[in-house]
Amino acid sequence: MITPDHWRKSSYSGSGDGNACVEIAQTTFNTSVRDSKTPTRAALTFPTRAFTVFIDALKEHPHP
Repeated sequence: MITPDHWRKSSYSGSGDGNACVEIAQTTFNTSVRDSKTPTRAALTFPTRAFTVFIDALKEHPHP
């Protein structure tokens, strides 16, 4: 189960209050992602391995 203390903001948070970002929470088997502006809305949950592959692909091919 993911509790509020598990959530952390992206290291790429915007300046100021860092409100323009996503937050992630990880358990042993899953990684969840939510919008920091609306934390009470639904989060997307992925198997941790799939999320890691996704993030690695983003790092290889950053958006210009």
